[in-house]
Amino acid sequence: MMSEPSTIWLEGHIVEDHTEFTLSGLCRATGASESQLVLWISEGVFGVQDGAPQTWRFAGALLYRARVAVRLASDLDINPSGIALALDLLDEIDALRARVTRP
Repeated sequence: MMSEPSTIWLEGHIVEDHTEFTLSGLCRATGASESQLVLWISEGVFGVQDGAPQTWRFAGALLYRARVAVRLASDLDINPSGIALALDLLDEIDALRARVTRP
């Protein structure tokens, strides 16, 4: 007996630099708690943020970085300063790869 193929529909959103997240929006998008993100911000993971946490805005490009930070914390149990270092090193690797593959 042959089964009929099923169709699965996926919906996604392209997040670009002009997209901004609030702190609570970044929490929802990554699954991280506010206290986690605030701690990572104090370690420099997402750059310097001025003012109260309620006024912070994050570029859409930081969503990937935040999700990697969540994975590093949950899967490898890396502390906040280690996450900042690991993300900086991953950025450096990406930059070096881009230089090597550039014609």
